[in-house]
Amino acid sequence: MNRAKFVIEPILTGLLAAAVGAARVGAQAFGTLDAAGPPNDTGALLFYAADMGFYRKAGLDVKVTALNNSGAISSAIASGAVQVGSFAVSVGALAREKGLPLVMIAPAGLYLSTAPTSGLIVLKDSPIRAASDLNGKTIATRDISNMSYFGAKQWIDKNGGDSKTVRWIEISDTSDAAALKSKRIDAATVSEPALDDAVRGGEIRSLAPIFDAISKRFLISGYFTSEDFATSHPDVVRRFADIIAGTAHWANGNRPATARILEKYAQAPVLPGSTRVTYAERLAASDVQPVLDLLHNYGLLKTPMHAKDMFSPLVSSQ
Repeated sequence: MNRAKFVIEPILTGLLAAAVGAARVGAQAFGTLDAAGPPNDTGALLFYAADMGFYRKAGLDVKVTALNNSGAISSAIASGAVQVGSFAVSVGALAREKGLPLVMIAPAGLYLSTAPTSGLIVLKDSPIRAASDLNGKTIATRDISNMSYFGAKQWIDKNGGDSKTVRWIEISDTSDAAALKSKRIDAATVSEPALDDAVRGGEIRSLAPIFDAISKRFLISGYFTSEDFATSHPDVVRRFADIIAGTAHWANGNRPATARILEKYAQAPVLPGSTRVTYAERLAASDVQPVLDLLHNYGLLKTPMHAKDMFSPLVSSQ
């Protein structure tokens, strides 16, 4: 069985079971909006809006929780523990195909080949120089469902390697460098700001900008909620989406301020001149479709999925 299917299927089975509890959320009185996302550059809009007081200014009471694992965040939405989560487009697409009604309400970080913010890293003196050198090796990734995982698989397979021979394990971005140095892993997928922090010391080097294997531009992740919550609380969902869009516009023009906030949540330094993610300010089908095509090509989506089918009708898109 394909390793990706082996790992992702149990996650989605759990999500479907948890969806039973989500059906009760709409009947409850709404108070604080609970939101969760990874404390990295791609998903940081949640935290920027909180620290800058954008939620409060818009009259929305939002409690933000930092969670690294995409599967855990989507499970939290399904169970009703949180109402909004930021995670990889791939996770939302796979959940929808399995019948879990998640909808995207706002975009998060974009990948642009001109400013790669995720990559595959190895020790500086590692003999690994090409994709084929990774055959049979152990590679760490934040979670086996995120875009770094799929990007690495695609890059290996496109460049003469065989990703089916790789052993994938889940390790947080900030722990990858230590795992490499202790020889527990052979390579790791890592995103900013941990990527820049890992290679800065000189003991670790970047092997490849793996996301280029997917597309020169695509949406890495977005903000999702359940269809039930969107139907029950349309004004809240629209307001949250507007706040995220405004925060994206602010963040794209205020790198020094975002760096200070990101350092606090990511627990990694963000130095001046570091490569930073660009935030999409509006949902665009053309940014999401490359991810869906990738999943279909790998057989993880059994039928083609159109990007706009993932978007909530409550929010505008292109």
